[in-house]
Amino acid sequence: MAVLTNVLMNKIGIILKRGSPSGKEVLDKLVPWLRQQHKEVVVIDIDEKACSVQTDLVIVLGGDGTLLSAARSLEGSDTFILGVNLGSLGFLTEVILEELYPSLEMIFEGQFVEDPRLMLKSFVLRRGNLHFQSTVLNDVIIHKATPSRLIKLEITINQQFVTSLRADGLIVASATGSTAYSLSSGGPIVHPRVDAMVLTPISPHTLTHRPVVVPSTAKIEVALRTRTEGPVVTFDGHEECSLHVDDVVCIQAAEKKLKLICSPHRNYYQVLRQKLKWVGE
Repeated sequence: MAVLTNVLMNKIGIILKRGSPSGKEVLDKLVPWLRQQHKEVVVIDIDEKACSVQTDLVIVLGGDGTLLSAARSLEGSDTFILGVNLGSLGFLTEVILEELYPSLEMIFEGQFVEDPRLMLKSFVLRRGNLHFQSTVLNDVIIHKATPSRLIKLEITINQQFVTSLRADGLIVASATGSTAYSLSSGGPIVHPRVDAMVLTPISPHTLTHRPVVVPSTAKIEVALRTRTEGPVVTFDGHEECSLHVDDVVCIQAAEKKLKLICSPHRNYYQVLRQKLKWVGE
């Protein structure tokens, strides 16, 4: 990553967490301030396809969940994203409210660092035909719906059979998503600059099934071999698709990375230390 000095930020989009009173207060002050800086401002609905609105920078006011929604709506876009957390510090929304205006001043002066994040494109195939598709920043999760029954999954990578897995489910996460559900299921922490995907079993029947890290060039296929009704696949915890026996979930790296902007006030390890409550300064 390198400091950029020649990127013009003239048209600014704002995505606000729906139903946030504090966010509305921030928005009411931020819009006039941006216009005083001679910026064109557009407020984007969180459910709108944000990539259809041409902007140079999108400011996301909310938390990590709001930024995940924004990332999906900006998939394939060249727009930069600044995540501003309205509560506590987030893994993705690194800038806290007190840092918003100083951070924007630095960005408008060209003093910022891009933090490109791998996104995952996923498809559900049913009888060989496309049934559902989504692009995520964090993870794709295949899981059971019936508490007492395991599901059986067959995992193939680059058309090479890997294993049959009986478990509560499987998480396929990006490096960004490695600190989400994958981490709580025993997966490793992967630095977001590592182009990799993590396959983390959820409560596997066989304890020798462990998390596996594969390169981002891998093409992963997960076939459901359970006839029990109820298994589903969820995308970044937001979109959901019911699965039938022999459905195949295909996951690979998206063509373009998400263009996050790093916080100028802290680095990745500081965020990690604070969020995971590690001993430190």
